[in-house]
Amino acid sequence: MFKTFTFAATALTLAAGSAFAAPSDDARTHFQAIASGDTQIVMRAYADQAQLNWVGGPLDGTYATTDAIRGTWEKFGKAVGPLKLTIGSIEESANPKGATVSANVVFEGKMPIKVRYVLTYREGKIVSETWQIDPKLAVAAAY
Repeated sequence: MFKTFTFAATALTLAAGSAFAAPSDDARTHFQAIASGDTQIVMRAYADQAQLNWVGGPLDGTYATTDAIRGTWEKFGKAVGPLKLTIGSIEESANPKGATVSANVVFEGKMPIKVRYVLTYREGKIVSETWQIDPKLAVAAAY
């Protein structure tokens, strides 16, 4: 009986631990979904009142509803197709109210798209996202 209980408790602990990924892990998943053009996975990351600030390029603008954000990622995916992803430096700052992840990312297709990324998470969801196109950004693969 004790072995069964211990095994069940251990399994539950492991399952609970994997259900709560660190924000930097969530950011990596978000970047990979963008690179693969998987809008459904991209959109799962957002809170209901999220905002996307796209700085530079043809999609430059502020998108303040999930429908507007979804439309932006659909346009992006159709325009560029699947991309190779390189994640350079990634940093996470967190406190009990939320977390911010900053990263240097390159999405490569016909041309490299160098992005300085800032994601703000509250309750495990993206509430603010800044996609800053930076042609001079230096990115060395760290992941």
